[in-house]
Amino acid sequence: MGTRAILHLLLHAAVPALLAWCFWRKRFLHAWAWMLLGWAIDLDHLLADPIYAPGRCSIGFHPLHTAPAIAVYGVLALPARTRLLGIGLVVHIALDAIDCLWMRFAP
Repeated sequence: MGTRAILHLLLHAAVPALLAWCFWRKRFLHAWAWMLLGWAIDLDHLLADPIYAPGRCSIGFHPLHTAPAIAVYGVLALPARTRLLGIGLVVHIALDAIDCLWMRFAP
């Protein structure tokens, strides 16, 4: 696993932790755990062959990484009851999109 992939995975944990610390400090572990559930959308990678392809952009390729699904994640971020999960999903997609750009433009 390369440096980009390791950094990508670390950011999937660190960015929700930073958000939880900044905005929900009194409920840090609760908020962080709910946002980490955004990682569950990577279960759609199990439908791909191969399951892990280092140079493949997940946005638009995997079913839970498509525009309709992303729209649902944005809606989930609005109501208080689903906000933390929705934010976790949106952060996950944003980090995946950044990774796609990195793959495309970095040597």
